[in-house]
Amino acid sequence: MSAPSTPVLAVIFWLHMLATVTWIGSLAAINLLVLPASHRTLKLADQLSFISALQRRLEPLAWFCMGLLLLTGLFQLSTSPHYDGFLSVSTQWSFAILIKHGLAVLMVVVSAIQTWEVLPAIQRTLMRKEKAGDEELAKLQRREMLVLRINLALSALILAATALARVS
Repeated sequence: MSAPSTPVLAVIFWLHMLATVTWIGSLAAINLLVLPASHRTLKLADQLSFISALQRRLEPLAWFCMGLLLLTGLFQLSTSPHYDGFLSVSTQWSFAILIKHGLAVLMVVVSAIQTWEVLPAIQRTLMRKEKAGDEELAKLQRREMLVLRINLALSALILAATALARVS
C-alpha cells in the first residue's frame, strides 16, 4: 500500500483537529461559560431543563466528533513513522499516544454515562418536576456538572499527551 498524498493527509489532520476543537470547545464553553451563567440566572429546575435541551443538541455532535476522531486518528496512526505496534511504549511518542488513547477511552465511558444515564435521569425527573424535590434536582445537577468537569479535565490531559507526543 502506498503512502497517502500530502493533500489527503492534510485533510485527515484538519478533520481531526476540527473534531477536537468542536468537542473540547463545547465542553469548555459549557463548563466555563454556560453553566456558571445559568446558575446565576435560572432556578434549579430551569437550569436542568436548559442543560438538558442544550445537551440534546450537543450529544449527537459530540458522538459524531468521537467517531471522526477515531477514524482520522487511526488513519494518522497508520501513516506515522513513529508507530511501532499496538500497546508499545518503546519511545516517548508511543508512550504518549498510548496514554492519549487510554484517556480517550475514559472520555467515551464518561460520555456514555452522561448520554445514557445522567441525561435520561434529568429528563425523567423534569417530566415529573412537581413531584421532584429540590434535593433530587440538586443531586442531578451535581452529577451532570461532575461528568462535564471530568470530561473537560480528561480532554486537557489528552491535549497534554498530544503535546508530549509532538515534541518527541
